[in-house]
Amino acid sequence: MQVDSAVELGPDDDRLEFPWEDPASACSYFDLKRRPELLARVPEAAEHPELRDFLARVNSSASVLETAKCDAWSTSELNPEEDIFAAARKFGSYVDLLFSDPHLRLSFKFHEDFVRKLINLLKKSPEMPASAEFLIRRCYYTEANGQGTFGFYVSFYGFGYGENEKQARLQWAIALKLVGNAIIQLSASTRE
Repeated sequence: MQVDSAVELGPDDDRLEFPWEDPASACSYFDLKRRPELLARVPEAAEHPELRDFLARVNSSASVLETAKCDAWSTSELNPEEDIFAAARKFGSYVDLLFSDPHLRLSFKFHEDFVRKLINLLKKSPEMPASAEFLIRRCYYTEANGQGTFGFYVSFYGFGYGENEKQARLQWAIALKLVGNAIIQLSASTRE
C-alpha cells in the first residue's frame, strides 16, 4: 500500500468547523464516539458496510480518535501518479479524524507525530493496489458555550484500485481495515 502525508494550513486550504451542520442538505455531525447508535443514521455508512465498520472501529473506546465527516465514491478518473497501479477504476473515501482529547486537538506537533507513526506502521503493510493519504488541516472548534478556538484535524483519504469497481472496492476495504487496525495499535501506545 502506498502511504503519504501532507500539511495543508494555507489560507486557501480546506478546513473544518466542528461541530458542523449543512442546512442546505440536512446533513450534520453525529457524535459516533459517545453515541454509537447514531452510526445507523450516517447515509455513507448504510451504503458502504466497509466504511461503517471503519467508523465503528475508529470511534470505539479503543481509539484516541473520533470522526467528523466522511464520504465514499467510485470513479474511472485516475491521476497520472496513480498509473503505478495499472488500474481502470478506483474506489475511495475520506474520513475526517479528530483527537477525542480536546487538548490534543490544539497541538500541531502531536498531530504531526501521530501521522508520522501511523505512516511508519502502514509502510509495513504488504504491497497491494491501494493508497492512504493523511492531510493535517486547520479546524475551528466551537465549544458548548459558543466560544471557539483553532486547532487541527486529519483528513484520511483511502483508495483501492482494480480493473473494475468490484476489484477496486475490495482493495479499498482491505486498506480501510489496515488503517483502522493501525489506528487502534497506535492508540494503545499513545495511552501508555
